[in-house]
Amino acid sequence: MWPFSSGPVVPVLRFTGTIGMATPLKQGLSLAASADAMARAFKLSKLPTIAVIINSPGGSPVQSSLIFKRLRQLADEHKKKIYVFCDDVAASGGYYLAVAGDEIYADACSIVGSIGVISGGFGFVEAIDKLGIDRRIYTSGKAKSQLDPFRPENPEDVARLREILGDIHDAFIGVVKDRRGGRLTAPDADIFSGAFWAAPKAAELGLIDGITDVRTKMQELHGPKVRLKVVPLSRGGLLSMLRRPGLEFGCHAAGTSLSDDILSTAEARALWSRYGL
Repeated sequence: MWPFSSGPVVPVLRFTGTIGMATPLKQGLSLAASADAMARAFKLSKLPTIAVIINSPGGSPVQSSLIFKRLRQLADEHKKKIYVFCDDVAASGGYYLAVAGDEIYADACSIVGSIGVISGGFGFVEAIDKLGIDRRIYTSGKAKSQLDPFRPENPEDVARLREILGDIHDAFIGVVKDRRGGRLTAPDADIFSGAFWAAPKAAELGLIDGITDVRTKMQELHGPKVRLKVVPLSRGGLLSMLRRPGLEFGCHAAGTSLSDDILSTAEARALWSRYGL
């Protein structure tokens, strides 16, 4: 028997990148892209343990929720315990994924938290006025053109958006309280303000359970011969994009444009930069 084939195996899932949001060379994290890998990971070993490594600044609330729910469904179905390890950052939607863990750990320099919801955009009203551009838009339904960046901001539209953000925030808070409620040590106003912290402070607040890394923790649980087996996600990159119908090297698929790619990349970059990355 080969020396490296001995020892118990712990499956490892890595969730890296923005959630839901796609950039030109990489798709965002989504349930569709990760479901097969999650199913394989929970069947890979007889050990009652799954390790999940998260390095994400967040993104789509819906995809965060769907991945979280699937992880919990699989854990309950296979009667396994999920140990989450935060990498550079597990914030916003990244922390939403983290609370799928029965226990959460991080490096001392990891950034954790940002339990909030954000919506951003730009206003171009003065710009098109200076350029002499006449904005023409026709709708059926008075709210159909709300928050149009080429029209003056409407207080009613902003109030409606804030209500939606509040509903999503409440859902996020509910998940965190359900998973971490007994361990949280600070008032709700502090924990759920959208603030983020380095791991030692996050541990004080009860957002994580301690400071360690995946190998150290797995050796502590299953002995020094434990092996970590990464189960890769089925996430598309440049090659998968080149295989899409209607897309040739150096060209864009129908319905996409260079400007779309630039904006999606900028949005993803902005998410990471919030945490100094």
